[in-house]
Amino acid sequence: MGRLEGKVAIITGGNSGVGATTAKLFAKEGAKVVITARRVAPLEEIAAAIREDGGEVLPVASDISKKGDADMLVAKTVEAYGKLDILINCAGVLEEGLKPIDRFTDEDLDRIVEINQKGTMYCLRAATGEMKKNNYGSIVNVASIAGVMGCGGAAYVSSKAAVIGITRHTGLRFAGTGIRCNAVCPGTIVTPMVVGTNPASLDPDMMGQMAKHSDLKVPPCMPEDVANILLFLASDESRAITGQALCTDFGGTL
Repeated sequence: MGRLEGKVAIITGGNSGVGATTAKLFAKEGAKVVITARRVAPLEEIAAAIREDGGEVLPVASDISKKGDADMLVAKTVEAYGKLDILINCAGVLEEGLKPIDRFTDEDLDRIVEINQKGTMYCLRAATGEMKKNNYGSIVNVASIAGVMGCGGAAYVSSKAAVIGITRHTGLRFAGTGIRCNAVCPGTIVTPMVVGTNPASLDPDMMGQMAKHSDLKVPPCMPEDVANILLFLASDESRAITGQALCTDFGGTL
């Protein structure tokens, strides 16, 4: 307990799945947590649960795919708590099915890139602008094993590969300044977003190709598994680590 005592953390996608689990864990570890997402009602539910457990939380409704919302989010965080120490980029979306490169749709590509790639970059720009004032900060982007191995729909894979690339860029940009940036690349995570996938929509060709390069016997990640890794990377225990993309899939793609 107390691994994030005195720290202020923004967590995007904080109303469900990995984001909500991470927010609860960070609050237990002493952080003042700012959670954000588009849907207000679930956001307030998570905030209430954190407060009931004795944590401090500020829910802020935002759409990170919109220009200006990331700046607003950081501004409200600093207004409430005076600083920003940690950014966890959890917000993300999947496409319907696993459409490969020869069958992806323009609509899927636009929507996924707007949130997964542009939204992450907007938050990085806003957060690092504030973190530079104190020469301190830990940023962790939730990417995916899909961005490393190519195992997923084309639009989703491209967006998560971009997140890994911008993680390395940000780590390099701020190396030696006290600001760090890393990524976590989970395998399949059991979250409402994944569980709600319609099996009938999955592209059979892509499923078959993915099965050739993965061990389907290994377990999926649970939100708690990812949250624990995010806690380590957010904390000062990992202060020597930056610009890295850590694969966390129980070895399923080895």
